Amino acid sequence: MLKVGLTGGYATGKSFVAGELERLGCLVIYADRLGHSVLLPGGPAYQPTIDAFGTGILLPDATIDRKRLAQKVFGSPELLQQLNSFVHPAVFQLEQETMDAWEVQHPRGIAIIEAAILIETGRYKNFDRLILTACDVETQIARGMGRDHLSRQEVLARLARQMPLEEKKRHADYVIDTSGPKQATLRQVRSVFKELKELAAAAER
Repeated sequence: MLKVGLTGGYATGKSFVAGELERLGCLVIYADRLGHSVLLPGGPAYQPTIDAFGTGILLPDATIDRKRLAQKVFGSPELLQQLNSFVHPAVFQLEQETMDAWEVQHPRGIAIIEAAILIETGRYKNFDRLILTACDVETQIARGMGRDHLSRQEVLARLARQMPLEEKKRHADYVIDTSGPKQATLRQVRSVFKELKELAAAAER
């Protein structure tokens, strides 16, 4: 089985690309969704997070209010690190369990983990290949403003906190430019998928 990372900057179309790869037959694991699931009641990071940050982060239905939690850790590298120490190991374990089960059924399959900061955290080194989604800055701004209802200044502030695109490109095996029409992006995705399929088949031989 081929293990592939999929990453990209804010509003560069990661989810769109991931959705097409999933449609083509890849296993796609969305790290952010797993991050949400491990913080749900009964999840492995739920109780440790409440013990660390208090019951003030809970909603009336006993679920964690992610906005309140974010406010607590925002601006504090120490608190963010503490939260990540609960969430990340639980997410990584779920990822591995999902991939292991997939590999049994699809030994020549392609497993893709979609996550925002694979390069920044160094996790990209754990993958056989790395896909990066990219687009021009004005497209990112327009998408961010439309999708998340942010001002231009707020989007620019988010982009300023991210690793520069050119630096990310140095680590990527494939760069999918999502600046153009959706059909142009889909053509690039299918081309990358074709290469990944060949690599997965070759690795199994």
